[in-house]
Amino acid sequence: MKKKNMNAWGYTLVKPIVKLLFYTLYRPTIKGRENIPKNGPFVLAGNHTKWLDSVMLVSVTPKNQVHFLAKEELWHGKGWIVVKAMGCIPVNRKIHDKDALIKAYEYLNNGSCIGIFPEGTINRTDDIIMPFKFGAVKMCKETDATLVPFVITGKYKLFKKGVTIEFLKPRKVTGDLELENEKLMSDVKEKLEDYFLITGEKKVDMKRGKKNGKK
Repeated sequence: MKKKNMNAWGYTLVKPIVKLLFYTLYRPTIKGRENIPKNGPFVLAGNHTKWLDSVMLVSVTPKNQVHFLAKEELWHGKGWIVVKAMGCIPVNRKIHDKDALIKAYEYLNNGSCIGIFPEGTINRTDDIIMPFKFGAVKMCKETDATLVPFVITGKYKLFKKGVTIEFLKPRKVTGDLELENEKLMSDVKEKLEDYFLITGEKKVDMKRGKKNGKK
């Protein structure tokens, strides 16, 4: 029998408030919502643009509780009670935090959802995307969880449409972790390149088509 998720009561109480506030303030555009599995376990993994990314993921996902791997410093700030109520998992970024991984695996083995930003931090560089760490694909392979890539584009604008999140086709992770991680990063990067080619916000390598095997 699966255990009842810890902090589920807090999530149930907080999520409707977070969703209402987020939709009112930022009016996100959601694409590919049908790609989010109705049942777990699954891992949401994508690019990281701002601290609001995790708030958006909580707001736009269906009834599933999303447990985020978050820096442990958040538990020492003023909003610690909200972070705890949302069922986030504290991560010590100074070390290879095995306790955080154990907790994430526990949630996945109980059929829950994990949210993770494989870049490891917010991308404040001029690069389209930063190298992905292996955590997302490793968790999926070792727990048989479904991987759901997502791509965040645009900007968070108060009371205006500006930010978009797109959920890509879900898949299982069964192959070599390095290749699986490269595919995840490539899928997200390709969508970002398409966006930046249009907006010009970041420079795109025009040779990308050859790298992706396109003419």
